[in-house]
Amino acid sequence: MADDLLARPRPVRLGLCPPFTLLAAAKEIIGAAPIRLGAQDCAAEPCGARTGDIAAEMLADAGAAMVILGHSERRAFHGETSAQVAAKAEAAIMAGLEPILCVGETLKEREAGAAVEVVTRQVEASAPLALSGRSFAIAYEPVWAIGSGLTPTLVEIGEVHAAIRRALRARFGDSGEGPPILYGGSVKPGNAAEILALEAVGGALVGGASLRARDFLGIVDAA
Repeated sequence: MADDLLARPRPVRLGLCPPFTLLAAAKEIIGAAPIRLGAQDCAAEPCGARTGDIAAEMLADAGAAMVILGHSERRAFHGETSAQVAAKAEAAIMAGLEPILCVGETLKEREAGAAVEVVTRQVEASAPLALSGRSFAIAYEPVWAIGSGLTPTLVEIGEVHAAIRRALRARFGDSGEGPPILYGGSVKPGNAAEILALEAVGGALVGGASLRARDFLGIVDAA
């Protein structure tokens, strides 16, 4: 199944973001296949005497072309703020990496009717103006849906994605139309087609399902 991902051409843009320790091996396996390699985080600071940090330049040297920033688990478990995510985004573009900026609301925020407000605020604070005219993506990942098997309704997904696009237009003007807005939150083969068919959805940020080749290929083929 995994070989099929490399061998069969598909009319979609694919990227894989393994743990840091697997970047070199993934780069070798991918070879000349049309799959972009990415990382799951980077430091905001450049290379230097910062033991334990992984600078954006180091990721580029390892063959990465993109990097996920501000994932809900980083925000929750490491206390990352949107300002820190923005600083990492600036470091990423300076190193030639394409940032994927994650935003999303908690269940408490969703139940309080504040999902759009929370996500809009995160976009505004996480996407630095230095991204204007650059390649980047926003990934909407409702925190309460990740790994839970729960998924927002199509209406809810469309509503938040539309709000993200408005926030991008307000922040970047006409260039705010360009960045794809990905959906991530219990994406699986059974719901991928209907989610990806939404006009406001420009792709998927796949988590747990990407660990199973059959499931991941089912999502890819639904795109």
